[in-house]
This record gives sequence, C-alpha cells and structure tokens, in this order.
Amino acid sequence: MKLSQNKIDDLVLRTVGEDSIKVVRHLIKNGENISEFIIAEDLKIPINSIRNILYRLQQQNLVTFMRKKDKKKGWYIYYWTFNESQAQRLDKTLKKEQIDILKKRLETEETGSFFTCSKKCLRLTFQRALENNFKCPECSKILEEVDNKKIIKEIKRELGLLESIYFSEEAVAAA
Repeated sequence: MKLSQNKIDDLVLRTVGEDSIKVVRHLIKNGENISEFIIAEDLKIPINSIRNILYRLQQQNLVTFMRKKDKKKGWYIYYWTFNESQAQRLDKTLKKEQIDILKKRLETEETGSFFTCSKKCLRLTFQRALENNFKCPECSKILEEVDNKKIIKEIKRELGLLESIYFSEEAVAAA
C-alpha cells in the first residue's frame, strides 16, 4: 500500500526532523537518482546541510544512493532516491511500537494507584507517595488518590483507533 504524502511527511518529521521534509518531497517529485548538488541548488540550501539531511535519511534507510565519479574533476558525486518500500516498513514498525507503548501504559494505569496534591504538582505512584509520607515533594500539600478512569478510557480509545488502522493496513497488504 502506497503512503500518502502527508503520511510520508509525518514519518520523516518523527524519524529525521522537519528540515528533511523538503528534501524528501523534492526526491519524490523528481524521481530517481537526483544529484545532491541539484537538490541543494533547487532548494537553495547549502550543500553541507543537504548532505547532513541525506545522511540522516539514509540512517533510517529512507533514501538510497548511487555513487559515480566525475570524469572532469575526479570527485565522487552521489545520486539519491527515496526508498518508498522502506518508508512503508518503517511506518508499520512505528505504529506497532506505538501500540505496544500504549498497551504497557494501559496496564500500568489499570494496575497501579496514583496520587497527586490539590495543585497537581506531580503525579506519583503509590510507592513514591509512600516514600514521601503522602506529602507532595513540591508544595508539601497532602496527596490524594487520583481517579484515572478518564485516562484509562482515553488510552483504550487511542489504542483501539491505532489497532484498527494497523490491522486494516495489514489486511490490505495481505490481500
């Protein structure tokens, strides 16, 4: 399943940084094997900055490169291509990781007791509250147990949404 430009932008933002989005869009728009010098010239960004961005993208395998020697100067010139299939795999991996994190957080919320003061300075586990004699370490007010039903409900909602997206994409990919 092909990723939309918005999904690619979000993926690049989360993994490499905002400054990389323009470079990825340029690579997608202009096809395969684009010279780093052309990218720098078209985007009006210094070549060193372009190389830095491309190397960061390459660390995530979001781009591939081909190296050719310039016959006149003897230097190597790198030609870059956006790696759509790796972007799809990385997007899937990040969604799975996010689901796992939410499941762990849900388990923590459902099995633990949490405490806070009236000012809501900090949210402490039962053990931490006990260590502080049920007084807020910030303001010294008495700690009271937090009703985390809303938090649990929100985590379940978000988890359900993410799982439905993840598993629907899995079904489409398998078909």
